[in-house]
Amino acid sequence: MAKKVLLSGVTGCLGSHLAKALLSTGHDVVAIKRRESSLRRIEDIAADLALVDADNLDFEKLFTQHGKIDAIIHTATVYGRNNETASEVFAGNTEFPLHLLDVGSRAGVKVFINTDTILDQYLNIYSLSKNQLLQWGKFFSIHNKVKFTNLRLEHFYGPNDDELKFTSYVINNCLANTPELKLTLGEQKRDFIYIDDVVSAYLLVLEKINDFDKSFIEFDVGSGQSISIRSFVETVHRLTASQTHLAFGAMPYRAGEVMQSEADTTGLKELNWKCKYSVAAGLKIVITQERGKL
Repeated sequence: MAKKVLLSGVTGCLGSHLAKALLSTGHDVVAIKRRESSLRRIEDIAADLALVDADNLDFEKLFTQHGKIDAIIHTATVYGRNNETASEVFAGNTEFPLHLLDVGSRAGVKVFINTDTILDQYLNIYSLSKNQLLQWGKFFSIHNKVKFTNLRLEHFYGPNDDELKFTSYVINNCLANTPELKLTLGEQKRDFIYIDDVVSAYLLVLEKINDFDKSFIEFDVGSGQSISIRSFVETVHRLTASQTHLAFGAMPYRAGEVMQSEADTTGLKELNWKCKYSVAAGLKIVITQERGKL
């Protein structure tokens, strides 16, 4: 059944892919963006979206001017990669979506699908701010204000991703044949998942959410199989036929480095979801697109 979805973060990698998928499956999308954000990722669908500027947003009017909103999907994220302060990260990851949750629930929105991280809450200000929103989501669900579904994303990658992300950094440097790429030993294991598999999980949850008995439910979104960072980098290196020297061990591990991360996909599999792309298959798509930009 088609729904009217309020989507935050539409100009980001995940949000843009999700917006296209929502439209292609018959949903109406009210999309929130920052005024200064580039529309390059959504320029082909912008005319089909009801675009709303996040700057000085009137939350009350947001839920009255666009008809009845059936669900909120929150993907907007401030990672802190651009030297944002703790207050700025909190404002983007906790305060802003809390406004959506609060005002939306009072306006009769029954569904809130949240984008969360698998990182420990105290690893950095990003993960802490995401966890703070999660606690609010649990509170709202306990008091039957909204059905809150939390999606804990593993390390997704795909076309038009953020250039500051590790996956993009490795791909772009290998394509450019950068003389040397300084890396840790790469023993950390990560669960890498292609963007289309992530989007399919969101669509399935949106479709099935009224069947959930609980008002709060959580799913890990990943392939369910982790590989070492070294293996991932070496796969990129091979697929790009790169001449870049991979200097494993040239960089130390971060303080508090997570050495093993892998999604438990049991919950999604019970909904008949499955991961369709292997790491190599997803990387081939991304590399082909990035190579075309050179």
